[in-house]
Amino acid sequence: MRYLVTGATGYIGGRLAPRLLGHGPEPDLVPDPSAGPVHVRCLVRNPDKLADVPWAADAEIVRGDLLDPDSVRTACEDVDVVYFLVHSLSDSDFAATDRRAALILGEAARAAGVKRIVYLGGLHPDTGAGKLSAHLASRVEVGETLLRSGVPTVVLQAAVILGSGSASFEMLRYLTQRLPLMVTPRWVHNRIQPIAVRDVLRYLIRVAEIDAPDAELNRTFDIGGPEVLTYYEMMQRYARVAGLSRRRVLPVPVLSPSLSAHWINVVTPVPKSIAKPLIESLVHEVVCSEDDIRARIPDPPGGLIGYDRAVELALSRITDGEVETRWSGATVANVPSDPLPSDPEWAGGDVYLDEREQACAATPERLWTVVEGIGGERGWYSFPLAWSVRGWMDRAVGGVGLSRGRRDPHDLRTGDALDWWRVERMVEPGGPRAADGDRDPEEGLLRLRAEMKVPGRAWLEMSVRPRPGGSTYHQRAVFIPHGLPGYLYWWSVAPFHGIVFGGMVRNITRTAERDGDVPATAGRRPSWLRARRDRDRAA
Repeated sequence: MRYLVTGATGYIGGRLAPRLLGHGPEPDLVPDPSAGPVHVRCLVRNPDKLADVPWAADAEIVRGDLLDPDSVRTACEDVDVVYFLVHSLSDSDFAATDRRAALILGEAARAAGVKRIVYLGGLHPDTGAGKLSAHLASRVEVGETLLRSGVPTVVLQAAVILGSGSASFEMLRYLTQRLPLMVTPRWVHNRIQPIAVRDVLRYLIRVAEIDAPDAELNRTFDIGGPEVLTYYEMMQRYARVAGLSRRRVLPVPVLSPSLSAHWINVVTPVPKSIAKPLIESLVHEVVCSEDDIRARIPDPPGGLIGYDRAVELALSRITDGEVETRWSGATVANVPSDPLPSDPEWAGGDVYLDEREQACAATPERLWTVVEGIGGERGWYSFPLAWSVRGWMDRAVGGVGLSRGRRDPHDLRTGDALDWWRVERMVEPGGPRAADGDRDPEEGLLRLRAEMKVPGRAWLEMSVRPRPGGSTYHQRAVFIPHGLPGYLYWWSVAPFHGIVFGGMVRNITRTAERDGDVPATAGRRPSWLRARRDRDRAA
């Protein structure tokens, strides 16, 4: 069986692809061996984002864009099943973007002779599209577009997905943990049928294997967990599982989805651009209207995962730092990346730099461990108040702020969200990707691209290279202003660079030197040398 996975850098696609390859920790979440050898192709805009995942070597990773017909046609060649797992949730015109992507994929799949398309959409009430939120209406439209593509299409429709790192779960988690007393809109009493991410993955894998006439499968299937709850009940049961006191909730009629999104933007890591469409969907009751899928895919021996168990699994993954994928792994829309001003493609324009370097007595491996562990709970090694204030300012205007944290407390991958930054490129010292011709093979590089609200484009580079008796730490901040606000922004913050960026250089090298008497192997080895973990990270 030959699969094409779109959205492999996203929350669901990043978990589905390794399980199709047999790399998942659950023995039952693999394709049926009787279907023959498995080949998985992943279509991504930036292949570097999958360079560090442990299953990348066993997959065919191709560069392309769902809005580029040529790259989609090429990706669909010699493929049996296509998974459409993308949704432009934070784009200002996400409906038009997703509509065009679905049209392009459907045409390419039909021309290539693809046997089946599988799409994960949203569960919704049986009302006219005009009565649905823009988010749900777009999901419905994409499903209908694929169903009309001429390729047999299975549309799975799910409500809230419970799993570590999902936007819906993070919103629920932070609201419940941080607010023992909260004023809520009336929709908290609407009914929802949540489903564990593990059950979603099982349906995605098995539905591609159903042997039935095309006409019987070219349809939607509702999928949900074994319980129907209100959002209020979900918060109370989350609190019980997490060992928290009972939450006090006062529903009021004046909180619109927009106001609720502002509040969630402040209280949780989920930015307003994502929170608003999620909340607008919760205004509707989302309960399965049929369970036909269970006639074709029977429940597992232990049954579908219940709500409390799903929360337990998700919290255990979070506690252990074993979150496999996160909602923040998807790139923020309308944030340009390449080229960096130092790249050959740069065509000119004003560029402001803050460049600093310092010798370090620690080994390159020890210094790199400090660099790769930056951000999240460890912070940024200088003037914590300034970083916090800047993060709150960004959240106040709808940005991501510092609350996204890290996917993993130790390990970074290209494409990871890191507070208000995105890991644009990472090359570990002496790692297999370092010998790419443009840098010393022994040099390590971490390049971060800013995704905060700023009048321009910004990067932060940290590099480590060996020297006799230790290592050298090099740091470079790059800013390209956009219009007059950009210039004013740079000159308003430039006086603080000595404290912020200078403090980073001093404290990063001091931390490495202070811990230098501890062998590197006592802490953590570079990720490209670490063995794959066998722990269950599905939730």
